[in-house]
Order: sequence, then structure tokens, then C-alpha cells
Amino acid sequence: MSSSVRRLLRGAVAVATLLAASTLHAQARRAATVAEAQRFMARAEAELLDLSVKAQRAEWVAETYITDDTEALTAEAGKNYNMAVVRLAGEARRFARLRLPADLKRKFMLLRLASVAPPPADPAKAEELAQIGASLTGDYGRGTYCRPSGGSSAPECLQIGALSNILATSRDPAQLLDAWQGWHRVGAPMRDRYTRFVQLSNEGARSLGFANTGEMWRSNYDMTPAQFDAELDRIWGQMRPLYLQLHAYVRRKLVERYGPNVLPANGMIPAHLLGNMWAQEWGNIADIAMPAGVRPPYDLTQLLTTRGYDAHRMVRGGEAFFTSLGFDTLPGTFWQRSQFTKPRDREVVCHASAWDIDAKNDVRIKMCIEPTGDDFVTVHHELGHNFYQRAYQGQPYLFQNGANDGFHEAIGDAVALSITPRYLQQIGLLAQLPSEGMDTLLLLRQALDKVAFLPFGLVIDKWRFGVFDGSIPPSQYNAAWWRLRGQYQGVSAPNARSEADFDPGAKNHIPTNVPYMRYFLARIYQFQFYRALCRAAGHTGPLYRCSFFGSKEAGQRLAAMLEAGQSKPWQETLHTLSGESALDASAMVEYFQPLQVWLEQQNRGQPVGW
Repeated sequence: MSSSVRRLLRGAVAVATLLAASTLHAQARRAATVAEAQRFMARAEAELLDLSVKAQRAEWVAETYITDDTEALTAEAGKNYNMAVVRLAGEARRFARLRLPADLKRKFMLLRLASVAPPPADPAKAEELAQIGASLTGDYGRGTYCRPSGGSSAPECLQIGALSNILATSRDPAQLLDAWQGWHRVGAPMRDRYTRFVQLSNEGARSLGFANTGEMWRSNYDMTPAQFDAELDRIWGQMRPLYLQLHAYVRRKLVERYGPNVLPANGMIPAHLLGNMWAQEWGNIADIAMPAGVRPPYDLTQLLTTRGYDAHRMVRGGEAFFTSLGFDTLPGTFWQRSQFTKPRDREVVCHASAWDIDAKNDVRIKMCIEPTGDDFVTVHHELGHNFYQRAYQGQPYLFQNGANDGFHEAIGDAVALSITPRYLQQIGLLAQLPSEGMDTLLLLRQALDKVAFLPFGLVIDKWRFGVFDGSIPPSQYNAAWWRLRGQYQGVSAPNARSEADFDPGAKNHIPTNVPYMRYFLARIYQFQFYRALCRAAGHTGPLYRCSFFGSKEAGQRLAAMLEAGQSKPWQETLHTLSGESALDASAMVEYFQPLQVWLEQQNRGQPVGW
């Protein structure tokens, strides 16, 4: 190209730039109109939908084919979506002073909240944020602990699935500690990158008008961040008395099993003894927690194995619950494109998740399913996401989400509460119903997961909120993590930890940057949903014996709530189902009330608390 042509082109570009700037200046001077706001929003939703589909496809490949290349592709797609959110949110400020129709005003609010890791306006920093996010996710998915196997043979290398199985099944404290320490090494290399991730994400949040990323996350609940914090404390106050009784009872049973040299009789419980890598659910130590000489009335894992359930049949069973309520069957592409088992030829992220690729019918789940009772429940949970996604697909793009993220997590869990002995008998897994005298044991088994999880569900994001607002500096990341876990859970690290460790990174939702308060909310919402659906199904008797399997009335009530998506404040959507307009733990308290009475009797004369 000649220099004269270059000069002409530069001149043309300069003229075009001046014209564009003049046009933007003229638009800024001219008062915005509602009609312009509507046209802007239509364009914004179309653009975000297109970018979302591309990002979902890239992320699916990145999590089911973990390579450097797929990490790069998903980082690019995620960056493009997040940059579009920031750009569109900036352009939307032009309409901030307009009196808009309620649904359009809600869309503008949701637009500002559409990214959980908003990138800075600087393209280089946005690129850096995307690359860090993809690398952290990849590191977690590849995480491996190689331990000596003895003799001259090669080390035995284990990933999170195998290590979690050791935590669930071993009763050797030394082996449990080895597996726990081995996996938690995955976090340390993430520490510096995560610190930078927080800095960049906060910069992006400030560009959207929020003080930090944590404040932005808490603004997504149709209340102020301060009101949201107060609600969390109120609900935890409702449930803490039951948790304290459960903690004291389980601690005593662990002391009986392992002795006072392994854990104290009146202090915190070491995290590696609770049957789960993160001590978030305790159901895997039900054999220890059950009263001496008493066996559970049935073992769901054994029932599934005896009946020949494999991964595919477990998913079919979960689908059948939803179709019994009147929902359509899952599309053929779901069965073709989902990941049900771990491939033998490549690394994948096995952490269970549900996907809505195209905001239409390309829904999927990604799991590495084993024929266990836990995975049977998880299948129902993940399918709850998929049926929710299909229900609101008729909504505009920005309303295609749960009423809030806790709703999305709670739907499948409310269904899973219907996995009662009666339901298992209805689907041919259980031949005979247990006697009513076994109810307390069944409630204890439920509480080991449902109630034990509550403080952990709070801790993850309470830690992150402190990290994002700076009250937890990088120099105290690990110390603050264990301080919060001790304060809320009464759980301690099983060995000395320091700031050379980064134990939060050993929990999937930290490196993948998935907000976690949704899971705490879901533990409460699911019992509210469940009670409402049981009432719709005409259930009488104790709440914990209800299964609304097969109830078209319950299905119609549920469908009406799901179809609304995020089109209105969650309080209104909740009212559609239950007649209630606030988060409330009374349904959960009612469900477990007989157990609390029993635990108080068991703990009489024993230390409670830590």
C-alpha cells in the first residue's frame, strides 16, 4: 500500500471518528426516550444471547476436554461476554433517569448484574482476568495427588473423585489425613493468581457502580446488600440451635470411634473425620453416627446396585419424577450430549453441573455418575436445573434465570426430599416400608447432609465477601478461612496450616468463581417449596413422610413458578407457589422437629458447642 493511500485512509478514519464522536455527543445532549431504551434493550439481549451461547459451548468443551487450547478458547469466549456486559451496562446509563415500565427497568437492573466476574474496561486487563479464570478452573480439574505406593513401583496418582471416596469410606485417621492433605495441595499454586483475580474483578465491579464484587453479588436478591446480610443472620439464627445439637451428637460418636487423642470431647471436629473432603456434608459417616446396635432401615446405594442401576438408568429415574408431575420428557439431544460417566481417555471436570447451552432445548448435565445414593439424589438435583431452564425459555433473555440463584438450586432439592421410603417403594427399589419407629433414624440421616451443610454454605461467601471488600487481605486468606469455619461450623483443620497454603482453592467454587450463597439459600427454600408442594398434593401427616411424586396438582403449581423465571422479584415468585413472601426456615424446623427433640435427649449432660 502506498504512503498516499495510507494518508487518505488515515484521514478517512479521522473524519469517521469525528463524525461518530459528534453523533454520540448529539445523542448525549438529546433526551433519551422510553422507545430508545426499548430498542437498546432488544439489541442488548440479542447480543448477549449470541455471546452466551458461544461462551457456553466453549466452557462445555473446556470442562469435558481439559487442554491448554480449550482453556484459551473458553477464556476468550468468557471475556467477550463479560466485556459486552460492561460495555452495554455503560451505554445503559443514558437511560438511568427515565421512568421506565417495570419489566424494562428490571432488565436494566439485571444487565448490570449479568457477570459474576465483571472485567475492567481496559482490554488488556479484561484479557488477563479471563485467562486467570480459565487457568484456575483448569488447575482444579487437573488436580492430582501422587503418593508413594511402596517399593519400587510408580507413585499412585489420585484425583478428587478417588480421594473423596477415601474420605467417605476409610475409617483409618492416618489414611483420611493423607488424602485430605494431598488434595488440599491443589490450592497453593492458585494463591497469587486468585489475588490478582480479585483485584481485576473488583475493578470491573466498580466500573458498574458497585463498591466491589461482593457488593455486586449481594445486590442480586431484590434487596440491599445490608438487608441481605441481615436476612442471612436471621435465618442462621433459626437453624443454629439444631446444628449445635447435631454437632455435639456427631462429635461424641466420633470420639467413641476414634478416641480423645484424635479429637477433643468438647471442641471443634477435625475436618478430615466427617466423611467429605470439605466437611460440608456428613452423610458418609452415617455408620458412625447411628446409635450403637441400630442399623438404618435400608441402604439406597445397595438398593440401586442390587436392581442393576447404572448412570443412564439413574438419570431416567430422575426424569420420571418430573414427568410424573406433568412435565415433558427431556429432548433427545440431552441424552446424546450430556456427560454421565468419566471418560477413560481424557481429563474432565467431574463436579456435577447442569447446562443450558442455547436458551432453548439444548440442556445437559455433566457428571461422573456412580450408582450411589448420593448420586441418585444429585441426579434429581441437576435435573431440577434443566426442567427450570426449559420452563422459562419463553421469557426474554435477561429473565431466563431462576427467581434468584437460590431458587435454581432448590428446585431439584425439593424434589429430592420426595425420595422417601414410599417413593422408593413406588418405583420398585424398596420392597417393604420401614416402621414408623425408624423415622428418627431417617431424619438423622437427612440432617447429616441437610443441616450439617448450613454453616458451610454461609462460610464460603462470607469469606469471599471479606476478600472482595478488603477486610480479609491476601496475607490472611488462609487464617480467615479457618477462623470462619471454626466460628460457624465448629470444624478445624486437621493439621497445622499457614499462609503458604490456600485451602479455599481446594473447593471447586472458589477457582471457578461460582457464588455459593445460593446453596445456603437453597437449603432453606427447598423446604419451603417442598411444604407448599406437599400441601398442593393433599399430603397429611408428618411433613418428612411426604412425596408429591405423581401429583399433577403439585406439578401445575411448580410449573407456574418456574415459568416466571427472573421476570419479577423473587418474593412475588415465591408467593405464587407457597403464599409466602419471605425466606423462612420454619418449614425446615418443622421437618426436623422430632429429630431435635431426640438429639437434645441424647446430648443431655454432654457438652454442646465448642
